[in-house]
Amino acid sequence: MERRWNKADIHIHTNHSDGMAGVRAILQHVAETDLRVIAITDHDTLVGAYEAREIMAERRYPFELVLGEEVSTSDGHVLALFIDQPITPGMSIESTISAIHACGGLAIAAHPYGKFVNSVGRKLERYARGPEPRWRFDGLEAFNASLWNADDNSKAAAAAASLGLTACGGSDSHSLATIGLGFTLFPGRTAADLRAAIGAGLVRPGGTRWDWTHMRTVAGEFIKRDFYRVLGRSAS
Repeated sequence: MERRWNKADIHIHTNHSDGMAGVRAILQHVAETDLRVIAITDHDTLVGAYEAREIMAERRYPFELVLGEEVSTSDGHVLALFIDQPITPGMSIESTISAIHACGGLAIAAHPYGKFVNSVGRKLERYARGPEPRWRFDGLEAFNASLWNADDNSKAAAAAASLGLTACGGSDSHSLATIGLGFTLFPGRTAADLRAAIGAGLVRPGGTRWDWTHMRTVAGEFIKRDFYRVLGRSAS
């Protein structure tokens, strides 16, 4: 019997980095979607992912969690998935990938051609090519819902095909409104199924990019958050 394919959003930020929503609110929101796996991938911290794991131990949710981190390297951002220890930021891509693999995780190039985010860019085609590449990625984000320029995703999809890397998708969500807009389709239902599918190259990226409504919502939430932070500092 053929396995049913399901959706995973492998790129979600919480208010433990630059996301707007708290962890519990994100979990409650995801429970009302068709996502079956999510990854919490805050910038350079696992605190949000740890909190999600603790909350999910308290009650049953209709999806599974992957602990992750969006790691800032000297060459661009890397998604570290299926890790249980934080990865030190600021290292080279090679050292970062080695650290992720040492933790038993997967290394995915985040928004590799995003023009206004810290991305690996054209270096990917030089260093991730061949049977013994310098950059040993397990995949790349071929669809990132937050990128305003569709060509950035097209370049990533073409690079995945050219380099023989698994093409994944994620929302890069910083707001409840954008969770699940980008996703990775995989055969199965569990986090373990997702990991196996990424390893075997049996996943497909999909979704729709943020529209102006989403961008306006996120921008408004950023402004509101920073306004209240200013008030908090003034009152202290």
